[in-house]
Amino acid sequence: MKDGHIHTPYCPHGTDDKFEQYVEKAIKVGLDEISFTEHFPLPKGFTDPAPNNDSSIKLEQLKSYINDVNKLKDRYKDKIKINVGAEVDYVEGFEKEIKSLLDEYGKYLEDGILSVHMIKIKDEYYCMDFSSEEFEKIVNLLGSIESVYNLYYDTLIKAVNADLGEYKPKRIGHLNLVRKYNKKFPYDYSKNKKLEELVKLISEKEYELDYNVAGLFKEDCGETYISGYLAELIKQYNIKLVLGS
Repeated sequence: MKDGHIHTPYCPHGTDDKFEQYVEKAIKVGLDEISFTEHFPLPKGFTDPAPNNDSSIKLEQLKSYINDVNKLKDRYKDKIKINVGAEVDYVEGFEKEIKSLLDEYGKYLEDGILSVHMIKIKDEYYCMDFSSEEFEKIVNLLGSIESVYNLYYDTLIKAVNADLGEYKPKRIGHLNLVRKYNKKFPYDYSKNKKLEELVKLISEKEYELDYNVAGLFKEDCGETYISGYLAELIKQYNIKLVLGS
């Protein structure tokens, strides 16, 4: 069994747990393979909309991160398979810059996730999963919760279709991250046409999906990011899932 979505001490908005703690825990629970998928540096010229500018590691940290994971690979090679990976944040309008970074560093990566955390409204970018207050701000800007879902799914469609070069990840991260605050902002997304369009596209391109369980531990979420109607669609379109913690 594989865990394909693990962050590290390099994550500026994560924990201080050491690399070895993740690896030892993975071995203890019987995993055969893990991928460290730290947030890839944001594209050049893009200003991080997170208040603390902590959405990703900095470019100058990337080589050190890759080297650290490679040392772990060697150290634990007889116990577990470890992959050097990255979670690439799709940012609408910065496709060329993302591709440029992947062209340079993608050859060092063995696994990857393509995610959407930021959405564009007019000429401004907003961190969709930063806080419930920020999510409410986005709802007010767009006029309804349904409009937030539709924009999020539209942005994911653009991410799946984007030309990010040969190293573009072929697995989409936490597809229903938009539901992180669903207890505060309930919305019945069943039969959402944008979502079915997105899932159909993922199926046609033979991409994988990150079965991310982090939402279970979020106070205002309480569900995996693939459940309910989305899970039904994934089964219908026969899309492969990869566990991500």
